[in-house]
Amino acid sequence: MEKFSTITGIAAPMPLVNIDTDMIIPKVFLKTIKRSGLGVNLFDEMRFDRQGNEIPDFVLNKPQYRDAEILVTGDNFGCGSSREHAPWALKDFGIKSIIATSFADIFYNNCFKNGILPIVLPQEAVDVLMKDAEKGANARMTVDLENQTVTTSDGESFSFEVDSFKKHCLIEGLDDIGLTMEKAAAIDTFEAAASQARPWV
Repeated sequence: MEKFSTITGIAAPMPLVNIDTDMIIPKVFLKTIKRSGLGVNLFDEMRFDRQGNEIPDFVLNKPQYRDAEILVTGDNFGCGSSREHAPWALKDFGIKSIIATSFADIFYNNCFKNGILPIVLPQEAVDVLMKDAEKGANARMTVDLENQTVTTSDGESFSFEVDSFKKHCLIEGLDDIGLTMEKAAAIDTFEAAASQARPWV
């Protein structure tokens, strides 16, 4: 998993509440177990019409937001089913951080496991960040995980809380497999001792 430290990038404003995982990645695209390739179908029913043409008014189809790395969105983001494909699609599109007043619990935890930083801030702070995001590609927002701050293009900064273990995993680029591999030497030692003690196993 890619290490996360500080990003300064385009933030896309998506002022909608209760964006569920089926909106993020519709169930028709859940036929793969690969983490790559789902970005093209992110928000599919909002991005494209029935003929597969882009809907110009959708934020991620606008030229100034095509390279967005940050989403500023509404309350209860990621609700609905627990599909891990949702953070996979966001990550594959290029989204590295999502800012909202609240997230669905399973989606929130899945984000950390897939290298995305979900940030919870009060409504007043999200409102300021939403307005900053609405300025377009020239307004670059900075997310600093080490110092736990989000800074607008005008320099206004907001602090956020994050679990210390989840923060460590993101900064070090450790998913569940990476965490296990950190203990590889201890696992090998245990398996060698177990094999010697119980050779019939």
